Amino acid sequence: MAQYILCFAMRYRKLEVLNMTANTLIYRQQIMAADPHAISRIVKSSGFFSTEEIALARELAEEKLDQGNASSYQFLFAEDEDGVLGYTCFGLIPATSGSYDLYWIAVDEQFRSQGLGKELMQKSQHIIRGIGGRLIYVETSSRDQYKTTHSFYESCGYQKEAFLKDFYAPGDSKIIYVKTL
Repeated sequence: MAQYILCFAMRYRKLEVLNMTANTLIYRQQIMAADPHAISRIVKSSGFFSTEEIALARELAEEKLDQGNASSYQFLFAEDEDGVLGYTCFGLIPATSGSYDLYWIAVDEQFRSQGLGKELMQKSQHIIRGIGGRLIYVETSSRDQYKTTHSFYESCGYQKEAFLKDFYAPGDSKIIYVKTL
């Protein structure tokens, strides 16, 4: 029998509960001390990212822990009774009026293709819209291994806005997607 946990999302003053398989999922924005480790594990599970990129994902969470609300990074975590299954990291782009970057969206390899990524995306978009966001930008690699990532963003309503040839390395260009909220 699944243990039911209710998470009070203070920002919106509503209860967020979603059943996934036999466990109950909760969503939270508050970062906790164990989250940098969970982020490293989740990002590494994809097999897409370098050691440096995994460290960067972890550093954003550590900055949020250290600086609290002074940090521009915001997070949304999806977890069950066993731990964090996926997360997003986003923030207002400095010197803009309502333009946000989605820095990371990642789901543990075991839970991919079950709708959790779309659920995290929708909930993150809802949060961003609620704090005055009007545009969300996402950057990704053009490498073939990211074709499913491109399809995911497009299925979530993101449009290709720019292509920066050889940005990351020769043969590895940057694709920038955008969504109007």
